[in-house]
Amino acid sequence: MATGIFNSTYYGKDYRAGAALLRARRPYLFKNALTGFGLFAFSIGVYAYTIRAVGQEEFSDVKVPDATTQK
Repeated sequence: MATGIFNSTYYGKDYRAGAALLRARRPYLFKNALTGFGLFAFSIGVYAYTIRAVGQEEFSDVKVPDATTQK
């Protein structure tokens, strides 16, 4: 008795997607690609904004001690 992926009719014995799986995924291909691109663009935008916002910080309000004292 076969177990695992071989019970599925969507995959062949060589673990490749069969014709039925490709047909089932076809209606969602464009929407999934568009959603993936949107998520990717959003994360790159947040990363770029964060790097730019942090890079503009001058730390002028932080007091730095003149010298360290050693005993």
